[in-house]
Amino acid sequence: MYLAIEGVIGVGKTTLARLLQPTFNCEVLLEVFEENPFLSNFYADRSRYAFQTQIFFLMSRYHQQNKVIPPALAKGVTVISDYTFDKDALFAGINITGDELEVYHNVHAALADKIPSPDLVVYLKASLETLMNRILHRDRSYERNMDPAYISELMLAYDHFFAQDKWQERVLVIETDNLNFVEDPADLDYVTDRIKQALRLAPYQESLPL
Repeated sequence: MYLAIEGVIGVGKTTLARLLQPTFNCEVLLEVFEENPFLSNFYADRSRYAFQTQIFFLMSRYHQQNKVIPPALAKGVTVISDYTFDKDALFAGINITGDELEVYHNVHAALADKIPSPDLVVYLKASLETLMNRILHRDRSYERNMDPAYISELMLAYDHFFAQDKWQERVLVIETDNLNFVEDPADLDYVTDRIKQALRLAPYQESLPL
């Protein structure tokens, strides 16, 4: 089984993936973003460094997922990742234009067929205010001057992306504004139960009728 956690920057994807590991007794695959040499420059000047940043991420994410996910699934090992390969194109659509975007899509299409799609995507959502507070709290140097307009643009892009028909049977949306699954075990249990219910894994509590 392959489970992916998705959502806008700062929503808590990596944290949740780590917290779910004991319950699902799985391999956790975390996105490696610090090694991107263009990332700091990208946040300082998006238009100038967008193409280099996206191509580096595309190749890095491809090599990471292709190395880990197919072999794990072949051995019957469950994998939880804090990103989907598909989402890379979402960021490219915001950050790149013209011929550079066409080149990007050609490369992405050539690689995407080799990466399995998740059995379930847990799409974590939060308000702009919550996201900005979480980004500020984790205090990554290259995120300290994060533009709220960029985060807002990503929020809309994510909503549009997961509204596509291809995702309809494989996306679980969880609102996180009022959840703290790091400090409150009940909140983590709630999220875990929602995931088990979506995957039809026992034991879980059936949702009560309204």
